[in-house]
Amino acid sequence: MNDFSPAGRFLILAGAFVVLVAGLRAASHLVTPFLLSIFIAVLAAAPLRFLRAHGLPRWAAMLVIAGLLLGVGSIMGTFFSDSLNTFNQRLPSYQTRLMNTALELQEWVETHGVDLADDAMSTLIDPPRVMALMRALATGFSTILANAMLVLVAVIFVLLEADSLPSKLRLALRTPDQSIRQAREVMQSVNRYMALKASTSLLTGVLVWILLAVIGVDFALMWGIIAFLLNFVPTIGSFIAAVPAVLLALVQIGVEAALMTTIGFVVINIGVGNILEPRIMGRGMGLSPLVVFLSLVFWGYVLGVGGMFLSVPLTMALKIALATNPHTRPVAILLGPEPEPQADALEADLGIQHPIHQPEG
Repeated sequence: MNDFSPAGRFLILAGAFVVLVAGLRAASHLVTPFLLSIFIAVLAAAPLRFLRAHGLPRWAAMLVIAGLLLGVGSIMGTFFSDSLNTFNQRLPSYQTRLMNTALELQEWVETHGVDLADDAMSTLIDPPRVMALMRALATGFSTILANAMLVLVAVIFVLLEADSLPSKLRLALRTPDQSIRQAREVMQSVNRYMALKASTSLLTGVLVWILLAVIGVDFALMWGIIAFLLNFVPTIGSFIAAVPAVLLALVQIGVEAALMTTIGFVVINIGVGNILEPRIMGRGMGLSPLVVFLSLVFWGYVLGVGGMFLSVPLTMALKIALATNPHTRPVAILLGPEPEPQADALEADLGIQHPIHQPEG
């Protein structure tokens, strides 16, 4: 690489990047479950260490973790399957109610002096397409849960290999201590993010479930689980979770219920996503809002729906890995949020240095 000009090195790296992206996209049906299993294993590593620290042997701790994952996956899969079947049975009645709501809305608009074509509102809302999208959303999550067994098996194998990985790295790498330290830093940061994100997503799902149950919307628990899962998708996940619940409240109960559902989703998302999450995750876990959006688009394009769920953890792992190398550290800084000048100046006056800025020894 040193024999090439800067333009030549750039073209070689760009070509390698394109080939890598194309390969990942072609193998996304294999790569996505594997990446998902890695992140679930990172999340399950903490309770596994807790169980082993309290006297359980390795095989027993693994059995407990596997049982918990299998139990939760089976319950969610069974519930989703039953709820989806009931939802499909009621879909024609929901579609008829939505059509009637569109006609009532057109009559209300015309009573206020606005002339519309006979089927203007029905064409604009398009009830068959709206209901098909709602069914596709629920079916998509049911398909994801159907692959849970493959992911669970991969999680178990990843956890089994975790203990022997440091010794293998010491034999395989030239600078094992530095590589192990960097890998441990990445895993700890991603583990912390995944644990906190799972907690806030669970809180979001429970609050949505309670909200819809109080209002009286059908399948409140199913929409709560969907809100929990979609909370892992940055930027647009909360909006996508709110749309079917609001529409169902509209066609099932009425305009007031839809308005209450909308207000409830806004309050929950602002309270959890904009107030609670930044406080408990802190500044060090942040990414630039532009980077979050671009990572959502990029990983969604490469890995599909699973890539959208993993976009932030993958980008965070990449950012942390880049920050450990002095040559790529500027890229990691660009991926992060806007720095706080006053805090940085105060830390500089006090002689405080962050690990990311410390020179290599």
